[in-house]
Amino acid sequence: MQRVCVVALLASALGMSEAIAQPMSISSRSHLDVASAPSAAIPVQYRQQGDLGGGFIEFLFSGGGARSAPRSRVYANVNPADYASRPAMDPRYLKQVVDYDGTEKRGTIIIDTPRRFLFLVEENGKATRYGIGVGRPGFTWAGVKHISQKREWPDWRPPDEMLRRRPDLPAFMAGGPNNPLGARAMYLGSSLYRIHGSNEPWTIGQAVSSGCIRMRNEDVIELYQRVTVGTKVVVI
Repeated sequence: MQRVCVVALLASALGMSEAIAQPMSISSRSHLDVASAPSAAIPVQYRQQGDLGGGFIEFLFSGGGARSAPRSRVYANVNPADYASRPAMDPRYLKQVVDYDGTEKRGTIIIDTPRRFLFLVEENGKATRYGIGVGRPGFTWAGVKHISQKREWPDWRPPDEMLRRRPDLPAFMAGGPNNPLGARAMYLGSSLYRIHGSNEPWTIGQAVSSGCIRMRNEDVIELYQRVTVGTKVVVI
């Protein structure tokens, strides 16, 4: 009986929603074509969750503090049909092939933090562009790194600095669909930063992380297959 009540409460509370925040406007730059994707409706693949700053981990371990309540995560014991559909993400952040006339060599990754795009430089003046989520204010950074490790379904261990800020977080979370690092992770040099997947695709195009670069799982799997350890990563 207690389990039924909990599920009912979840279905009632999580059915409430608010409008998804609009991503920042995109301005053009000379070396990267930033034409927006068509605004056609995108098939629903996920459900929206509250904007809790730190993402899924914030949701799990917020402890009922001042952060806003979760809005519509799909739980294993709740029928997804009970929830209103939400778009996977703003369509402008879907993968595209765009023009590139910069100086970086083929295979280089360029991360444009202000516009929330990741570019993989191709041949013949082209680049593949992916939408990303970036660091919250105070957690953004810039520089040149190289991919030092690659991991499939990586485990997650919050760094000491994060645990000091959030002592309620777990010291370890095994890799899997509910892990905040998603399906793949590419580690950047000796830093704590990664390019990784996400189980929250609606956050792509937003400033939500603690400095890592997050992608849709399907996008990060593709990128993971196309780059190697040693790949140059330019963060601007």
